[in-house]
Amino acid sequence: MSGTLNNASLRTGRSFDLGKMNLRQLWIAYLTYPTILLYFALIIANVAISAHFFAGWLHTLCAVVAVMLVYPVVWYLLHRFVLHGRVLYKIRATSALWKRIHFDHHQDPHLLDVLFGSPLTTLPTIAIITIPIGYMIGGWGCSAAAFGAGITITCIYEFFHCIQHLNYKPRAAWIQRMKAYHVLHHFHDEDGNFGITSYVVDRVMGSFYLDAKARPRSPTVFNLGYDLQEAKHYPFVRALTGSPSRDRPDGARPKTEKNDSNRRNAA
Repeated sequence: MSGTLNNASLRTGRSFDLGKMNLRQLWIAYLTYPTILLYFALIIANVAISAHFFAGWLHTLCAVVAVMLVYPVVWYLLHRFVLHGRVLYKIRATSALWKRIHFDHHQDPHLLDVLFGSPLTTLPTIAIITIPIGYMIGGWGCSAAAFGAGITITCIYEFFHCIQHLNYKPRAAWIQRMKAYHVLHHFHDEDGNFGITSYVVDRVMGSFYLDAKARPRSPTVFNLGYDLQEAKHYPFVRALTGSPSRDRPDGARPKTEKNDSNRRNAA
């Protein structure tokens, strides 16, 4: 397993390469990953706070259900209009943020290190959305319950997101379908199938597509539109990566191309 899970960075190699891992290795990586451990600790803390300021079972349940309903809508809007928008990379102050939270993931969809969102961006976002919902329903006790529910859903999202990039065929048919739709988002056309565990909002918003036959392959599926021309006008992300955007991840390169690259590096 160590040969699969070690390597330094996006530039020099892959650490936690989901394309080379099995389900057991994923469980080990997931349950020992610092971000996930932080989330688990915060879930426990919010359960304790919710119990201390307990607002009653009905209000607490309503807060949790409200977050469950709002979460996929908020994720869809952020994913489609912010992460896939073309504003953040044009601004120096937000270019590194866009690179970290989404560009790197599309450049190399199998890399676990950038698949997980940074807590510095995920936790404030979850808090801003969930805490007011809980407070309006039942005060601070429900706020903690709502925030804890949001973090719990994030953990579930992150695990299934890993499954969607894992070298593994799920046994359950519904997980197979979920994985197939997300793979289309990463390898066929990024302007659709924005959901992770559910594609209901995609269907409502008209961005869902069933298979590769439904639409032509996008030329920007890996670089999200940040190609050489865009990099000339907005060089901030390219300065951070130190190289031009990839039009496909390393794992997609033919062996002959890999061998040529290795020979050039050796020279």
